Amino acid sequence: MPRWQIEIEHPGLKKSRVISGNDKFAVEQKAAQQRLVWHREWLAHLRTEQAKAEIRAVQTVLTEAIGPGLGLDWELVKRSDPFPEPPPEAPAKQELPPEPQRTDPDFNLSWWGIFTKTAAELASEREQLFLRAHADWLKLKLKIEAERGAYTDERDAWADRRNKFLESQAKRNEIIGEMRRAYELAKEEYEKGNRAGVSAVVEFVLLYHSLGGVANRKMALPCEHRVAFTAESGVLVVDYSLPLVNDLPNLKEVRYVASRDAFSEIKLRPNELDQLYDDLIYQICLKTLHLIFSFDTLPAVKAAVFNGWVTFADPATGVDRRACIISVQAERDAFMEINLERVDPRACFRALKGVGSAKLHGMVPIAPLVQGTREDSRFVESIEVADRIRVGTNLAAIGWEDFEHLVREIFEKEFKAGGGEVRVTRASRDWGVDAIAFDPDPIRGGKIVIQAKRYTNTVDVSAVRDLYGTVMNEGATKGILVTTSAFGPDAYAFAKGKPLTLFDGSYLLHLLERHGQRAYIDLAEAKRLNPTPLARTMSG
Repeated sequence: MPRWQIEIEHPGLKKSRVISGNDKFAVEQKAAQQRLVWHREWLAHLRTEQAKAEIRAVQTVLTEAIGPGLGLDWELVKRSDPFPEPPPEAPAKQELPPEPQRTDPDFNLSWWGIFTKTAAELASEREQLFLRAHADWLKLKLKIEAERGAYTDERDAWADRRNKFLESQAKRNEIIGEMRRAYELAKEEYEKGNRAGVSAVVEFVLLYHSLGGVANRKMALPCEHRVAFTAESGVLVVDYSLPLVNDLPNLKEVRYVASRDAFSEIKLRPNELDQLYDDLIYQICLKTLHLIFSFDTLPAVKAAVFNGWVTFADPATGVDRRACIISVQAERDAFMEINLERVDPRACFRALKGVGSAKLHGMVPIAPLVQGTREDSRFVESIEVADRIRVGTNLAAIGWEDFEHLVREIFEKEFKAGGGEVRVTRASRDWGVDAIAFDPDPIRGGKIVIQAKRYTNTVDVSAVRDLYGTVMNEGATKGILVTTSAFGPDAYAFAKGKPLTLFDGSYLLHLLERHGQRAYIDLAEAKRLNPTPLARTMSG
């Protein structure tokens, strides 16, 4: 009988094998099974390498940030990574043999049986031989079709995951492009000596290094922070939202167990994970201080304070709790003398007189050395006016103070879902800041200046220029101008490419309606009326 032979290999695993036998289809099946085993061993190898890379990224957060130039290349933090998951292994091509027929020679009995058995017995035996052969053929057919069908489903699912990965990457890159433009505008003001823009530049620097760090490219670690700078004292405070222990990678190795056709995962031991976490937090602290002093070239920051905050579920109550677990203050000159390439992060933190539990993973709350604050002498108590809005309310005819509070309420509802806050400033009628929003979102958030203009005429470009100047002076990341009327073409032209958003009357009504309030805007009617406080217009 002819002997069949197939040579197979897997370049990644550097394995090869020759499979031989008398039955062609049996040899092909063995080869297909071996390819499948190697494919799964390769997947286990890739997952192991990825796990090791994630752990290394956490271990090198500080050293990765040391030594870069003072420029931020936003193109570098964009992603063009190929989809990391390899495509599914196609099953070996198997040709289905012809379907057995009762008339096939294989079902003829030996000549001896013809003389020893009756015709009925011969017919019965031939039928049994045929039925067994046909059943085996059907099993092989079902197996081949099942393997092909499973491969098709797996391939389609893989293609869907790849497409979503690439779409998410493209969306992220688009957002980073917008951030780059906003950073460049803030940096121009900062370099002119506008010290109020220090916090804006630091915000962008920290965000850049959070997004571009290896740890965040390998996994989704939180990278939220809030910056407060006092120009008079030169003290900058960073409130940094730290990851939790469960946010860290805990996978050490993946093995494929052929006998069970299953993957076995080997995890970091609890004490190893706790040690990894504590070391990461010390690294994040020192890295943040290093970035602040290195990028502040004026220099404007004399001292920097790092407060590390965590939000976790209290094991006693199950209620989310926010606590500061690490705090340190560093003077510029003293910190810049430290050789961060050679320090032990924990020892360096202690030498800086930092405050924190000996076991950071225990989430023991401590009092921050210096509190970052959003307080501003211009802030006043908010007045709730939205509930008094009715279908018959002409927004262009209400009092200007009521209008400013109404705008604050609308944006408070917009930002509330993401944990944001909106505060109204003291009425000064100087066309400065009417409200300030604090958005904690790590990408689109920050300090946002809001101006409300209850106009009956078109808003000209001078108002938009004033808003842009205010954004720069406040060290804000964005400015929003809301009006009851409309904007001219020159206003839109000036706002293009700047961190400014213009909301006209029609969009204002849309925002109101989105939050369950209905009103209208009639500019001609408003010009005929003397604007009155909303409380009086609603009473009648």
